[in-house]
Amino acid sequence: MDLSLFPPLNAGLNATSGFLIVLGFILIKQKAWTGHALCMCLALLVSGLFLVSYLYYHYHHGSTPFPHFGWIRPVYFTILISHTILAVVVLPLALVTLYQALRSRFDRHVRLAKITFPIWLYVSVTGVVIYWMLYRM
Repeated sequence: MDLSLFPPLNAGLNATSGFLIVLGFILIKQKAWTGHALCMCLALLVSGLFLVSYLYYHYHHGSTPFPHFGWIRPVYFTILISHTILAVVVLPLALVTLYQALRSRFDRHVRLAKITFPIWLYVSVTGVVIYWMLYRM
């Protein structure tokens, strides 16, 4: 299998997840609960597909060293480290947030979503930024 397909696929999945998260946020502000629920469940599904694809790629390919030097190097690693730490945090956070909604505990869901939303969006956006910095610069 051609592993070179995975980095753009993963960036696309991250971008799609980010789009769905923002759309879900807009829909809940408009009190479109069904649309919000659909967008957020799709965002979780797309993020799950990303995780499977990412782990498969890195299991078979390993890591890709950052090829640039100078001022951009510490910028890249700052983004990468914050992205990685928050990516580990956001999965259980998103699952607990979803669980609260499924149990109709909307007060808890909303409190958690106010934390989950910016972290999940940051992870999705920085995933695309990392791809761009690593493969397109």
